[in-house]
Amino acid sequence: MHIVDGALSNPVVIGGAVLAAGGVAMGLRALTLERIPAAGVLSASFFVASLIHVPIGPSSVHLILNGLAGLVLGWAAFPALFVGLLLQAVFFGFGGLTVLGVNAVNIALPAVLTGLLFGPMIRRGSPLSAALWAGIGGAFAIVGTTAMVAGSLALSGEEFIAAAHLVFVAHIPVMAIEGFLTAFAVLLARRVKPELFTTFAEVRT
Repeated sequence: MHIVDGALSNPVVIGGAVLAAGGVAMGLRALTLERIPAAGVLSASFFVASLIHVPIGPSSVHLILNGLAGLVLGWAAFPALFVGLLLQAVFFGFGGLTVLGVNAVNIALPAVLTGLLFGPMIRRGSPLSAALWAGIGGAFAIVGTTAMVAGSLALSGEEFIAAAHLVFVAHIPVMAIEGFLTAFAVLLARRVKPELFTTFAEVRT
C-alpha cells in the first residue's frame, strides 16, 4: 500500500505532510503510558506484516493490520503506524521519505476512523460479537486505505487513474484476509486481556 517517491504531485505530498503532522500530534496526546506497550507491539506487527509485498505500479499490495491498530489505540495509532512507515522507508526503501506523510495519512487515518466507528461495539458486546464487528472494521480500514491511496494517485495526474483502479481491485482479497485476522485477534484479546479496549475508552473520555 506504500506509494513510492516521485509518484505524487507536490501539492499532494505537501498536503499529506501537513495532515500527517497534525495526526501524529493528536496521536501523541492520546498516547498514555498504558498505551505505549500496545503501540509498540502493533507498530512492530505492521512493520513485519507489510514487509512481504507485491509491487503494483507506483504502489504495492500487502497486509497492514491498521484496523486492529485503530481498534486498540484510537488516535495513538497515528504515531505508531508513522514510526513503522519511517523505519521501513529508512531501512528497506519501502515507500520513501518524501511521501512519508501521504503514506501515513492513507494508512493511519482509516485506522483511527475504524476505532471511532467500531470501537464502541467491540467494548460493549460479547467476545463473539466483538469479533464480528472487528472483522467488519478490519475490512473497512483496508477499504479506506485503498480508497485514499487511489485518490492520492488520481489527484497527482490522469496517468495514474488506471493504476488507482488496479490498486483498489488488487486489495479486495486483502480486505477479506485483514477482516479475518482482525476478528481473530480481537476475539483472543477480549477473552484474555479485555482491558486493552477498556483503557482505550477511558483515554477517549
